[in-house]
Amino acid sequence: MGAYMEPEKEDKEYDEVLSSYYKDQQVKAMITLKVDTKFADIIAAKVAQFTEAADVFLVTGDVDIIIKSRFDTYHDLKKFLVSKVGSLEGVKETRTLMVVTSFKEDNKVEVNDDSES
Repeated sequence: MGAYMEPEKEDKEYDEVLSSYYKDQQVKAMITLKVDTKFADIIAAKVAQFTEAADVFLVTGDVDIIIKSRFDTYHDLKKFLVSKVGSLEGVKETRTLMVVTSFKEDNKVEVNDDSES
């Protein structure tokens, strides 16, 4: 039988791991939202007003809205998700994809891949 961990303790440990990984480094993230479709345009427009949202896209597929963002710290990302995005009426689910390495951004190559040499 596997070990059971209380959700609050598991969340705290997850936060500690991410905080120690990122320390005080900038965090880039793609945040996807599933929303009540009747609120999609309203939610996207509200998110676009947040300074943390560099780009906001209303999309088709498994998610409804994609937010491209940057934060000074992991703590700032978490605060944004909880206090701003999480408080919007009609948001059903969020998923956060934190960027590990940028290979190309803003049409500029960030990482040279020398593996084909």
